[in-house]
Amino acid sequence: MADPAYILGCEIDRLDLAQTVARIARLIDERRYTQHVAVNAAKVVAMHDDPLLRSIIDGCGLVSADGQSIVWASRLLRDPVPERVAGIDLMQALLELAERRGYRIYFLGATAATLDRALARIRDRHPALIIVGARDGYFAEEQSAEVAAEAAATRPDIVFVAMPSPRKEYWLGRHGPDVGASFVMGVGGSIDVLAGMVRRAPVIVQRAGLEWCWRLAQEPRRLLRRYVVTNLRFLGLLARELCAQRLRRYGSAPPH
Repeated sequence: MADPAYILGCEIDRLDLAQTVARIARLIDERRYTQHVAVNAAKVVAMHDDPLLRSIIDGCGLVSADGQSIVWASRLLRDPVPERVAGIDLMQALLELAERRGYRIYFLGATAATLDRALARIRDRHPALIIVGARDGYFAEEQSAEVAAEAAATRPDIVFVAMPSPRKEYWLGRHGPDVGASFVMGVGGSIDVLAGMVRRAPVIVQRAGLEWCWRLAQEPRRLLRRYVVTNLRFLGLLARELCAQRLRRYGSAPPH
């Protein structure tokens, strides 16, 4: 197994989508509890401000490069990851895997209406998929132990948690081991996409690394400030690391 890449303070597994799915299948078959996290530019920036989030991500057994910006940064830093493994692509690949292998799936998060709509569409696409339970994400923190126990009672193999960041990372970091699954994954807004509530960017836009622009065009009021601030800070972190690499490489060289 290849050593992970180290990008702006975050270890990222050097796996493509197919390799990630194969790793997860092994973990489930071995009944080894693993929390997955998908890292993008916003999450890297958040890690620098939030020690708890950093600690949770550092403890995850599988970390994927969700954003194209992470892939580009890894290449500039000469520590490349093979490709972007978008959270929604991984989720869909795991639904296909689960249908083939008979893995038991539990969904937690989103609104009740959105979750119902997504589940109806998922069942249409994967009629043999074993969905053992589902619950919306609107509950108080003091109910979390009860929610985790409800999930564990269904004996799931995979639990998908559709909550916003960083709530899903916090929740899984604290309660993930109690949901009874071998593999847990925060899927954020992927349930909204699967429900047809949000349109995903065309493939050409995704490959150009501009999916964030597509999302911004759909929700400008909510996302404008976040994307501008986050992207500028990410570029600043990258520029600082590139300068540090250059100093490490040439700083001790004798003058010409």
